[in-house]
Amino acid sequence: MLTRGVCAAVAAAGLWSCSAVKHVPENQYLLDDVNITVNDSTGTIHSSELVNYLRQSPNHKILGFLKLQLATYNLSGSDTSKWYNRWVRRLGQAPVIYSPELTATSSRQLQMALVNKGFMDATVSVDTIADTAAKKMLVTYNLTAGAPRFISSITYEIPDTAIERLVLADSILFTLKPGDLFDRNSLDAERSLISGRLRNQGYYSFSKEYITFFADTAENSKEVELTMSVRPPKNQAASGQTLSAIHPTYRVRSVYFITDASSKNTPQDTVSFDNINIIYGKDRYIKPKILEEKCFIQPGDIYRADATDRTYESLAQLGILRSINIEMKPAGHADGQEWLDAYILLTRNKKQGVTFELEGTNSEGDLGFGIGLTYTHRNLGKRSELFNAKFRMNYESLSGNLSGLINDRYTEYASEIGITFPKFQFPFLSRNFKQRVKAVTELAVSFNYQERPEYTRIIAGAAWKYKWTARNNRERRTFDLVDINYVYLPESTIDFINQIAPTNPLLRYSYEDHFIMRSGYTYYRTNRRIASATDRFATAQPTVYTFRVAGEIAGNALYALSHITKQHRNDGVYKLFGIQYSQYAKAEIDYSVARNLADRHTLAFRAGFGIGVPYGNSRVLPFEKRFYAGGANGVRGWGVRTLGPGSYDARNNVTDFINQCGDISLILSAEYRMKLFWVFEGAIFADAGNIWTIHNYENQPGGLFHFNTFWKQIAASYGAGLRLDFTYFLLRFDLGMKAHNPAMNQERWPIIHPRWSRDATFHFSVGYPF
Repeated sequence: MLTRGVCAAVAAAGLWSCSAVKHVPENQYLLDDVNITVNDSTGTIHSSELVNYLRQSPNHKILGFLKLQLATYNLSGSDTSKWYNRWVRRLGQAPVIYSPELTATSSRQLQMALVNKGFMDATVSVDTIADTAAKKMLVTYNLTAGAPRFISSITYEIPDTAIERLVLADSILFTLKPGDLFDRNSLDAERSLISGRLRNQGYYSFSKEYITFFADTAENSKEVELTMSVRPPKNQAASGQTLSAIHPTYRVRSVYFITDASSKNTPQDTVSFDNINIIYGKDRYIKPKILEEKCFIQPGDIYRADATDRTYESLAQLGILRSINIEMKPAGHADGQEWLDAYILLTRNKKQGVTFELEGTNSEGDLGFGIGLTYTHRNLGKRSELFNAKFRMNYESLSGNLSGLINDRYTEYASEIGITFPKFQFPFLSRNFKQRVKAVTELAVSFNYQERPEYTRIIAGAAWKYKWTARNNRERRTFDLVDINYVYLPESTIDFINQIAPTNPLLRYSYEDHFIMRSGYTYYRTNRRIASATDRFATAQPTVYTFRVAGEIAGNALYALSHITKQHRNDGVYKLFGIQYSQYAKAEIDYSVARNLADRHTLAFRAGFGIGVPYGNSRVLPFEKRFYAGGANGVRGWGVRTLGPGSYDARNNVTDFINQCGDISLILSAEYRMKLFWVFEGAIFADAGNIWTIHNYENQPGGLFHFNTFWKQIAASYGAGLRLDFTYFLLRFDLGMKAHNPAMNQERWPIIHPRWSRDATFHFSVGYPF
């Protein structure tokens, strides 16, 4: 049997080797592999950073050796008039034919990259190994960096004394310092930084092209004396003679809003409001006050580029606007001052819209569907206030032994009505303060009716929150001023809980009526750059990260009020209108990073931690605020809510839905992603984590967190996934296998003896897990 398997492997390898060059023309070579070796004594140059300078790279590889896209292409025949051959070729990737010209260009580009980094004596040689019989070529670029040049001093030559004062005053903020590598990319970044700061001081016409660096290097010296020069502008005299002059500063003369910039119709109406002019089209679809509040470009002010950026950000909060473009136009010279007119061109969005969503679900063989309907009005009261009305219904049929339960299905009806104000709304605050805050205000009320086999529940809620979003969408902050939820459970559910778990206080508390009044704050940041579908891989960022931290507190104000007014305690707790209110603090932090490797491979990591602490009026966190483990975005060897807490071993499938939640959460994940072909991507992953409780609950044995033993209870899983990337959304299919199961006493390491029926869990989801 072993011999037969070896023979099959050898035959497959031979077939692959032959088919790889199926479409390589005669007397030419398949570029089989490219290597970059670097001889650098400083250790600052890495071959992975130089790949983008290559003008020819081999066909894409999976796991470093399998050219699946090339193999797919080679399944096609030579007759491209047949639809099948054309279709297969579109799925695959044509063989990369070795080009001596592109190799020479790559060599020059690599040398120039090293020179730009300060290695002026860098050399590049190229070794090629041709396998004539196999029609394959191996190319190796050998880089010798040599000794780098360092900046020994920086001096400034700025004839314009006004600019000289500004530059020298800001020099402490500049990034270029003596002792740095003589890196031309750093010099260009410094030019952009100085130019940007000057454009915030009235120098509208200034650009980095006016800034030049002169390097003075003595013979055989490794030090560079750097001189930064700011050239004056060149003005043309009437006689045609070129005259030097100082760089002028500009002020804003007038501000014009054109509300229908895309319309070819003649403007119908012009309105002056405070300091701005509004040119309307066929109707006044937005009130002048709203535009004036969102405009940070003011007549009489010195020109500042950041005022333009802030105006873009602020106007982007108006949902009725589809596009915004700001043009600054010179308005002549008067009273010794250059002037600008600001034209803010607006294109309106659709005022109203209706969205219908239909989706199917398959949860471990139980089929279901969901229907969603959303009505949106983007310009309520002509103030660009966003009104939303949402309705959603979910249904899922449940299989298995459901005897003794309340329902044999899962049904949910949810509705929400909300309004978003495009500014900071709060009583008694000045207009200037509201404008500086730059937040939008959201008010919402919601109602949710749920039927599950183990309960029927009604949740009513109301929320008041503020949101801040940076223009590039890389930073978001949310402040929940007040978020109220009232959870009501009918008598039938209470009777059922008393029947199945009369001595389980955790389960009973989770299914009692309760009231939550919370406040919270969430901060999110990422450096992710939005790229178009055509250049997603060509412009891939080297590293992309996301960071999120959130915290919330509940019940403190009510507890203080109850204590001050000397309310009577019932069963040791205060109640509001006969309903116990929850009191707790909760915090979460999550960080993920993805490193783009060569050949469209990505290595991603994630770490997350959360903790919730009940106190005062609560002995247990509300069920909806507790953490759970497992699922498509957790430890993928387990299904949702089937892991933990700690070493807790689930036995009763009716009550374990409640018992498998905790107060502390830990998640660690690593994932290696690779492009396969067409829209298909592959991944291999490993996850670790669990949940724990902070109190020793009788019905969650093994769930208590201990500093000296918690690491033994960290569950682990591994697996593989297939993803379909359709640019605007991604479908994910993951198969997770248990590696370490803390709930097992005898077989805690199923990775040693895996069993499909016991250890495998399949997940279907939308989007990456992190």
